[in-house]
Amino acid sequence: MALSIGIVGLPNVGKSTLFNALTKNQIAVAANYPFCTIEPNKAIVAVPDRRLDQLSDIVNPQRVQNAIVEFTDIAGLVKGASKGEGLGNQFLSHIRETSAIVHVVRCFEDDAIIHVDGTVDPLRDIEVINTELVLADIQTLENRITRLDKQAKTDKKLQPLLEVSKRLLDHLNTGAPAILFAEKESEIFTELTRETRLISLKPVIYAANVDEAGLSEDNEKVRAVRSFASEHNAETVKICARVEEEMAGMSDAERAEFLDSLGQSEGGLDQIIHHGYHALGLISYFTAGVKEVRAWTIERGWKAPRAAAVIHDDFERGFIRAEVMAFEDFIEGRGEAGARTAGRLRTEGKEYVVNNGDVMHFLFNV
Repeated sequence: MALSIGIVGLPNVGKSTLFNALTKNQIAVAANYPFCTIEPNKAIVAVPDRRLDQLSDIVNPQRVQNAIVEFTDIAGLVKGASKGEGLGNQFLSHIRETSAIVHVVRCFEDDAIIHVDGTVDPLRDIEVINTELVLADIQTLENRITRLDKQAKTDKKLQPLLEVSKRLLDHLNTGAPAILFAEKESEIFTELTRETRLISLKPVIYAANVDEAGLSEDNEKVRAVRSFASEHNAETVKICARVEEEMAGMSDAERAEFLDSLGQSEGGLDQIIHHGYHALGLISYFTAGVKEVRAWTIERGWKAPRAAAVIHDDFERGFIRAEVMAFEDFIEGRGEAGARTAGRLRTEGKEYVVNNGDVMHFLFNV
């Protein structure tokens, strides 16, 4: 599995500039006018993980494979998008395909860059986008309820699903996103959303886009975004899309030096991916052999057989046991042999819950 992130926001807030910077690939048109992006731009990006470098230094493999994240640069949304304004219906359908949303919010003043509403107001901008996402979900849910009403007349088993759907619709009609619905942990809700793929159920990371001067200290606009995100159980990162764009062609060493000069420890890509992993409850485990050192993405709480399935379905079907070393034990022992000698290599069965950073080997029957 891979983390899939859609980058959304109003036109001209820096989405395409950020996309180009994060992906180090100038494929998204960045221009000072609305709707310069029509079709979504997609890019597969390696997840930065310094632990892979440490494993590689010990194992010296033929290749190293990072976990991956797919970024999608979705065209700017405007008020009325849920009703088709600015090709909104088309753009909203692209968001449904992602697992998380990065909502880019402009938090700087610059007369040379046109704002679609004439002034910079991050909370107003957030409200416009969030309202359109909720309205799109209302439309989707209303269509589902119409079908369920007819089906439930002959199949009483569908009545609980219909009732939850109506309560969810009432919730959405207050303007609140599906992710704040009180019954979202229920099995019936899960069944409902498996089909509807509600947009406002996706975790949101608000990216407060500042100018270079705004990186050192939060301005009033950034503070407003952080406060809003906190109240809505969302994540926030502060980035400067232009600075990220400048760093796109730098080496790792040059990037580190440049970030240090700005008083920053992480670049935008690292921050967004880390927040994305946290928001979706994702972790990584590793396989480490002479042919390949690789990171694998799973959900926190997965047991060993299910974690093995991301390598190949046969690993889960024929699972026998897993040999497991904590990342720190593997590094301290300078590899598997050292970890085994120190008694740090464990044999785990089907009920083992995989931890972030575990180095694993799976034994299975074909």
